[in-house]
Amino acid sequence: MDMRELRALEIAARAKITHKDGVWSVPAQSSATTYEVTIGAEPSCTCENFQLRGGGGPSAAPCKHILAARIVAERDYGGRPVSIDADSVPKRKTYERNWEAYNEAQITEKHRLQVLLADLCRCFVEPPQTGRGRPRVSLADRLFSVCFKVYSTFSSRRFGSDLADAHEAGYMSRTLHVNQTNSFLEEDGLTPHLTALLQRSALPLRAVESEFSPDSTGFSTCRFIKWYDEKYGVERSGHDWVKVHIMAGAKTNIITAAAIYGRDAADSPILPELLGTTAKSFTVREVSADKGYLSVENVEAIHTAGATPFIAPKSNTTGGAGGLFEKMYHYYLYRREEFLQHYHRRSNVESTIGAVKRKFGDAVRSRTDTAMKNEVLAKLVCFNLTRVILSQIELGTEPVFWQDEADAGERPDVLPLTRPG
Repeated sequence: MDMRELRALEIAARAKITHKDGVWSVPAQSSATTYEVTIGAEPSCTCENFQLRGGGGPSAAPCKHILAARIVAERDYGGRPVSIDADSVPKRKTYERNWEAYNEAQITEKHRLQVLLADLCRCFVEPPQTGRGRPRVSLADRLFSVCFKVYSTFSSRRFGSDLADAHEAGYMSRTLHVNQTNSFLEEDGLTPHLTALLQRSALPLRAVESEFSPDSTGFSTCRFIKWYDEKYGVERSGHDWVKVHIMAGAKTNIITAAAIYGRDAADSPILPELLGTTAKSFTVREVSADKGYLSVENVEAIHTAGATPFIAPKSNTTGGAGGLFEKMYHYYLYRREEFLQHYHRRSNVESTIGAVKRKFGDAVRSRTDTAMKNEVLAKLVCFNLTRVILSQIELGTEPVFWQDEADAGERPDVLPLTRPG
């Protein structure tokens, strides 16, 4: 038995698989999606894996959904039995990890992160203060307190002692009340600085990363929304969400760019922006993305950046668009296994999103649009610093964020990012 057959057995045992007019409805394992499956002489499935591997024909390798439908047909409808060797238990593919380095990174992460975060925030030029009044909190202290608050995952009251310890250790220039951190999150002017902070936090790994993947995800909020479900003709409600689009490296999972628009913003038009931001400081050699990013414009943008695109084609895709799009499609048609080896590196961006949510939560506590956006950006900054810490221990990289400006004797207000070399 291989892993595909094991998953088919799990689906057949736990999921509700229905049959109507020769078509089986098989639910996905990890989402609410349902796939349409036929199990005749030429089986078919609407899942992406079956489509990508060019399924069809009697000799085609069935996907797990086809196998699950065959198992249910044999079990409940007297169909033809499925040949599965249940005596051999498959072994899940595992990857080696340097556990000594990983353990050290986890044990020392909180102390190291404060050092790196303070260094990351220190070189922002303070905008001039106009008018009368008490001196305002410096931009460096505001950025540090916001990111450290998000990293702690504590409530404001429980975060107070960490804030005092950070000042005592010299990471902040003054003491702050915990409620001030919440008010900083409400500042519109902090958003571009957090975006620049995210881009700057990825720089220590620019010598390591050259393969990238885009994706998007949502962070749940405390607000509820209603919408009309056209398919079923009913009104539904649920939590609102903040949708963030990211570009992540395939080796270290570092996030090189992020953009936040409306909760229903499409993924495809945002790829050139993410790619352009990444290409300013990284050498981009490959970009792998799911079929939601498939367009002539995106293929051209990736090629312009000096990279090779590996974007999954749709079921109705043809090479009729010509040019680079046609070349990529022919590469997929005639060298499919090689194409898929590159394409499946995009799975790392899903691992990145999962890691961010496991570490810092899949929801935001803020209540206003500005604060929610800033909180999500702070989550990404903190995640990048954890990647830098692990790479510092495991790969021996130097966590230098401001070397370009130190060499030039500059302290930029808007952070220019230049490709190394």
